[in-house]
Amino acid sequence: MANDSANRKLLTRREAITQAAAMCGGAALIGQSAMLASCGVDEPAPNAASTLFNGEEIALLDELAETILPETDTPGAKAAGVGAFMALMVTNTYHEPDQEIFRQGLAAIDAASRESAGSGFVSASAADRLAMLEALDAEQHEYMSAKLPEQPAHFFRMMKELALLGYFTSEIGITQAMRYVETPGRFDPCTEYSPGEKIWADHA
Repeated sequence: MANDSANRKLLTRREAITQAAAMCGGAALIGQSAMLASCGVDEPAPNAASTLFNGEEIALLDELAETILPETDTPGAKAAGVGAFMALMVTNTYHEPDQEIFRQGLAAIDAASRESAGSGFVSASAADRLAMLEALDAEQHEYMSAKLPEQPAHFFRMMKELALLGYFTSEIGITQAMRYVETPGRFDPCTEYSPGEKIWADHA
């Protein structure tokens, strides 16, 4: 019976991650570790995120995510606590090589900001932040298009995917950036939709 219980728990975790990946267009399968593989490893300590990322690094992740998903007529990524989510996911689901790539990339972004904008990324202007991330996005797209299967993912690809996953699985992302109706509900295959309306949130 103990094994059956463990198997049910494992299946539940796999299903949750798979559904989140489907909602974000597969964004959950990040890095070469692929988060699904992490379901079979030992659970880390409850506060393990603090051992990999300090408060300043989490604040930097918040600003990175906010630049990708800024506040508009709905709250942005920082309001949704996406930085802490990213830190937790890297700590709890990435294997060590991908953790190192991610953390080195985070430090490289801050260093590049100091060199080009005269201040760390957190203190840089919105225009400088956006220009830097747009350049990184073009770089990662070129890298990912040409990389071999055994090569690791680009660090900014990891960051961008985690930011999207964190935001669109948060309460703010689901209930404010998207339309959400608690299930169970009525099945309607022909619901009317007007251009510009928010998409419907998937149900976990």
